[in-house]
Amino acid sequence: MAANEASPAARTAALFPGQGVQRPGLGAPWSTSRAWELVEEVSQAADLDVAHLLLEADADRLARTDRAQLAVFTASLLSLRSLEDVADFASDTYVHAGHSLGEYTALVAAGALSVYDGARLVAARGRAMARAARSEPGAMAAVTAGQEATEVLVAEVRVDHPALWLANFNGPRQTVVAGAPDAVEALGRRAEVLGAACTRLAVSAACHTPLMGPAAEELAQALESVEFAPVHAPVVANVDAAVHTRGADWPALCLAQLTGPVHWHGVLGTLRDTAGCTGLLDVGPGRTMAGLARRAVPELAVQRADQMLPSPV
Repeated sequence: MAANEASPAARTAALFPGQGVQRPGLGAPWSTSRAWELVEEVSQAADLDVAHLLLEADADRLARTDRAQLAVFTASLLSLRSLEDVADFASDTYVHAGHSLGEYTALVAAGALSVYDGARLVAARGRAMARAARSEPGAMAAVTAGQEATEVLVAEVRVDHPALWLANFNGPRQTVVAGAPDAVEALGRRAEVLGAACTRLAVSAACHTPLMGPAAEELAQALESVEFAPVHAPVVANVDAAVHTRGADWPALCLAQLTGPVHWHGVLGTLRDTAGCTGLLDVGPGRTMAGLARRAVPELAVQRADQMLPSPV
């Protein structure tokens, strides 16, 4: 099946969150479930005690991008694995998409990557991004404005602060910018003058910008060491908002995603218009994916995974 071609039977999309939804005790709902066995596999692949991250790590430790990414990736897989124990859920009948880091979870869910290789890539990505941020600190901010208005705003600020880029197109009224801290601060001041709210995000990296170039070089090496399935269930990519079902597409897409913007609003539109989805399922911790979907594509039914699962005993 080629890019931009989705299975006609796939009418619901599974959405996976990125960094930012982590919190202490993230894995507690699944700690006694059958799904918990995958935590050991992720720990071995990442060479890290992921169970500690999910159950015992405090907010400061989880704020580190390399730790946060592994925690969110694993918790999302735990949610997915628990869903697969529900009789009427089969992940291979879904279209998949994930926001930023969540794209790696989507690739595992779609059968493009094994859990082990997915964890290896997430660990490598997190380490590389952390090193890049230490070398060249950055900042990010969410602007309550659409893409075109934010593009104009960024162009104005870049005259004096060139290290500033559009990083996430999340919806009709939310665009994220990233860049050097002074540039993001200047954009915030300019946005306030124009009446647009601008909220700094709790990160010290300029994700999805050229400042992640050194991280992309490291990730490229990791991508050479894993194996993507030749064909897999449909995944809509962050970079081009197109449906992909061929594993050979993903090394280039993963690298482009690290240094370029996430077209999430476009992804949601593709799920509706090209993939023919009528429902969206937020899989993983938090409610971010459900919230973005309800604002961007209100005509689609949105459900959270925790609403489909029995309450933990």
